[in-house]
Amino acid sequence: MPIPSSPLPDAPATRRGRRKEARPGELLAAALDLFVEKGFAATRVDEVAARAGVSKGTLFLYFPSKEELFKAVVRENISGRFAEWGQELESFTGTSDELLRYCFHSWWERVGATKASGLGKLMLSEANNFPELARFYRQEVVEPGHALVRRILQRGMDRGEFRTVDLEQAVYLVLAPLMFLMLARPTMGLCIPCPERFDPAQYIEMQADNVLQGLLVRAA
Repeated sequence: MPIPSSPLPDAPATRRGRRKEARPGELLAAALDLFVEKGFAATRVDEVAARAGVSKGTLFLYFPSKEELFKAVVRENISGRFAEWGQELESFTGTSDELLRYCFHSWWERVGATKASGLGKLMLSEANNFPELARFYRQEVVEPGHALVRRILQRGMDRGEFRTVDLEQAVYLVLAPLMFLMLARPTMGLCIPCPERFDPAQYIEMQADNVLQGLLVRAA
């Protein structure tokens, strides 16, 4: 009777293959950490490579420059999600006030409460020094974000749920509370006198209520 053979350990080539497949994700995670911690200018690619456990040469195999690495981090964590968010908007069956409230909470869960929120603060502080990156961020994050909010507001107006508003101005009614949270979160102790009593989820809910009080059509 043949004796079952025990599983063989992965061959070195297989382990190397798995490691190679994991490298882009590990590099992007390490780069996100360092960009948020130190800013774009102060982050060195050799630091990113070291944190990811690879050589600087390996990093350049995937990302030819620090600028391209930063763009990949933004796409991985923010701009690459707009297609998904657009599909959610198209398939949403609730009222427009429910949709807007959902978007507030969804932004917090997927971006605001994560390290990715630090990318927006980074761009606000360093955009003037890196105009090409600022253009990239505006095209891939700011403009699609504004377009998504405009679609939500337009949906509400088309359905008679929101009063008629100037879309270009009303976008900032929605974005302003989120921008405050994005800027305040990394330095709660500085921006908020009693950070231990500040609940971001409660803040989001209150701001959604405030925005909707101004948008919703009231019965005569």
